[in-house]
Amino acid sequence: MQRRTFLTSGLCGSALVSLAPSVPAFLATAARAALPKQDGRILVVLELNGGNDGINTVVPFGDEAYARHRPTLHIPADQVLKIADGLALNPAMRGMARLWEDGALAIVQGVGYPNPNRSHFESMSIWHTGNPGPAPRASIGWIGRGLDGGRPPADGRASAMYIGNGSVPVAIRGRRSVASSLDTIESFRLMNAAAVRPTPQTPGGGDDLAEFVRRSTLEAYTTADRLAALAPDGGKDPSYPESALASRLRVIARLIRGGLRTRVYYTSQPGYDTHVCQLVTHNALLGELSEALLAFKRDLASAGLADRVLVMTFSEFGRRVAENGGRGTDHGTAGPLFLCGPSVRPGLVGATPSLLDLDDGDLKWSIDFRRVYAILLDQWLGIPSSEVLGGVFGPLPLLHGGEEPIEVLKVGFRGPPD
Repeated sequence: MQRRTFLTSGLCGSALVSLAPSVPAFLATAARAALPKQDGRILVVLELNGGNDGINTVVPFGDEAYARHRPTLHIPADQVLKIADGLALNPAMRGMARLWEDGALAIVQGVGYPNPNRSHFESMSIWHTGNPGPAPRASIGWIGRGLDGGRPPADGRASAMYIGNGSVPVAIRGRRSVASSLDTIESFRLMNAAAVRPTPQTPGGGDDLAEFVRRSTLEAYTTADRLAALAPDGGKDPSYPESALASRLRVIARLIRGGLRTRVYYTSQPGYDTHVCQLVTHNALLGELSEALLAFKRDLASAGLADRVLVMTFSEFGRRVAENGGRGTDHGTAGPLFLCGPSVRPGLVGATPSLLDLDDGDLKWSIDFRRVYAILLDQWLGIPSSEVLGGVFGPLPLLHGGEEPIEVLKVGFRGPPD
């Protein structure tokens, strides 16, 4: 069985927990002794799956073409949450409006890539791999490539973790770095201690499949051991709203508060493919997103951990400017991207797309998404972006202290490509 096949099969995640109790005591001792300091930065990536309608998310109510293009879908000016002249947040986004007021929200406008693709599968693959070119895209993601460049964590923990159902997303898959997945904390606890368990071989120093299994098994053991030490889950948490997304963000917060040293967490919110009857569905999704993010931020702030965590939301594409005959919108191109956390430079980044100057009925994109990725890699995770993205992408004013907080910025910031 090839190592890549093993990686993409999902066995490196939750399934390996069944091996965890059989890890020898010396490995457990080494894992606990090698835990890093409590000062690492954490990136949380939140995928809005289906193609979020950015126009009714960051609402251009002052654009004279807005109501004309959307006779039934436009949101009246007296209902929106105004953030700038002629621009506002959807009225369901009161939680994110609070983040805006607190100076913890940046909105990057007009994000896209050259030659946009309207296929869910293809466009999501482009965002996951960081490769919008025509060349075939591998099953290794932009985050996985970045984490591959560092040493494997000494304690065997996962460098990236997916919180949700299904397989590990391509974005966090790497060749050497370990990515795992879980749905709830309870699903990741140690299995029955009386079960018959295989005994791993003595670890070696190679990079073959056996060594990969050993590291994955140690990661599962260490994670389960750490989770067992967390305070018991008392059921519903009144500080979080009752939604699937809020539950997943709550799991991430518990893992962070519990001292897990995973660098990147990934989760998603489905339902944004709003071809028909969009208004009610889309508003509900944005309300769920907004309230969940606010609760997540407050949870981390109460534990004194908010400064260490940065959240990025993205969607595979935006929607068409004009509504369709089903009172919905079809697949489009550019859209807004959100960054949340105390470390962001709050405000609007990039020009607001004009509804009077379109590209065959679509918004014109102005900011390549790889420019955002470069900032997250260079300034937040301390990973040279040019090596991950295959080029140098011009800087954006997204984070506080972004002048040169880490040495790798000298590699990543050499101006925009010709």
